[in-house]
Order: sequence, then structure tokens, then C-alpha cells
Amino acid sequence: MADDVIKYESAAYSIFRNEDVIHLETSTVDEITCIWSGSEDVRDVQRMCFEWEFDWGKINNLRVNKLTEERKILRRHMRTDYVNNDVRFKYSLIPHYVTELEEPSYNYNEMCTLFEQKDSVLVVEGKNLHVSKAFLSYHSEYFRELFSSDYKESQMDEIPIKDVSFQDFAILLSSFSPNPVFPNDDTVDKLLEMSRRFMVLSVINIIEYHLLNNSKIDDKKMLWLADEYGMSKLLEKCICGLTIEKVKNFAQSPQYGKLSDSAKAKILDRLVK
Repeated sequence: MADDVIKYESAAYSIFRNEDVIHLETSTVDEITCIWSGSEDVRDVQRMCFEWEFDWGKINNLRVNKLTEERKILRRHMRTDYVNNDVRFKYSLIPHYVTELEEPSYNYNEMCTLFEQKDSVLVVEGKNLHVSKAFLSYHSEYFRELFSSDYKESQMDEIPIKDVSFQDFAILLSSFSPNPVFPNDDTVDKLLEMSRRFMVLSVINIIEYHLLNNSKIDDKKMLWLADEYGMSKLLEKCICGLTIEKVKNFAQSPQYGKLSDSAKAKILDRLVK
């Protein structure tokens, strides 16, 4: 979708008094679902109270981070009063897209000169990386322990880093280097895996920002990543966008079985509310 105004006008509906909450219409326009319902106003029996619930989770995952109407941020629930029997409504919404980031490019041959101060050498797949002990120790608990005097590696001229490719390790270091390269949807899985292994919390925070604002990863995987790697803000956003139908669909996927009991409890709480 382009940044065009999204418009919709409903059909006319006849309202009768002394009814409980009634569902009037469910409409979907450009991935925005609107559920319209009405009920008698308990404060004034001569008036009706209407509610519009908007679900725009799909376009939110397509880099839309805000909808506005008449210069105000759109609320998911809006209420108003009406006295006539025949009613209809219309809306005009403007999607606001996150600015597209440039795709990162990696020059692995330049990784050897990543740090200005170099006092140690890491060997990955037979290639030498000249790094700063202080810098790596600041960002990574793994390297802080590795460089401590309690480990034999701290006395070695060259320290081997096993079970990781040079390319993947280069991406990890570049994400928190003095001139960082930001993650994208193709690198988040490997970065999260290595961030956990090498205990680099700052990279997980950077990835969470990317997933919150720039990612096109589908809802199911996004929720699993948030739960698996402790990204609380992302988890809250994913759960807030759930509906009963989405949960039913999600429950059939492999990712649901991998969720923690805590995440499943939060999903249940969301449905109850």
C-alpha cells in the first residue's frame, strides 16, 4: 500500500431499544478490520452507545507504526452517542510508514581492523581478528570471563573461537562495533543465537528495536522470538495484537508448542480481557 488515505462508509442499520450489546458489522478494508457494535446507554435510555474496535495488526507488520484520523492518533476503541434509529458511520485513516533502512553490507576483509585499540587476537575459522579486550569485555559477559586471569585463554597470544563461522561472528561484532551495522530480517535469527551464546545483551536490545519498528517477519515467529529471547516490549506488542481467531490459528503452529508457560498465560489473559 502507498501512503494513501484509507476510507470506508458502512451501510445503514436500524437500531431498536431495550437490546443488549448487538453486533452491527465487521468490515475489512486494506487489512484494517473494524468491528462495530451498539447498546443502550445505561446513563440515558433515550440514547445509544456505539463502539468501534479496530484491528490493524496486519498492516502494522508491514511497517505501518501509526494510524491517524483528523490529526489525532486512532484509538482501538471509540464511543459516541446517537439518538436516531437508522445509523451509519464512515472513517478516513492515514497510515504512517516506518522509514525504510538501507540493507546492510558486510566487508569481512575489513573486520581485522574493526577496533582502534587492539590488544588480543581471536581466531575464527583460521582467520585472525585483532580486537580490544576492554571493548569486548564491556559488551559481552562471555569475553569478560574469557579475558580474566582465571582462564588459560587470557594468557594466549591467539584465542580460538570454535563452532562459529567467520561470517556469522563478523556480523555479531559489527552490530556493536564503533561503526555498527544494523540487523535485518535475514540476520536476526543468527544474531539472536550468537547474542545468547556470547552474552551480548546490547545486541538483543538492538534486534528488539528492529523487530518492533522495521521487521516484516510474520506474527507467529515474531511472538516466539520475543518469548524465546526475553524481548519483553516485543512480546507485549505481539500479544496485544492477538484475537481469538489468531490464537486458534497460532495454536496449530509449531511455534506455539515452543512458547513458555508464562507466554501462554499472558495469551490467555489477553483473550479473557
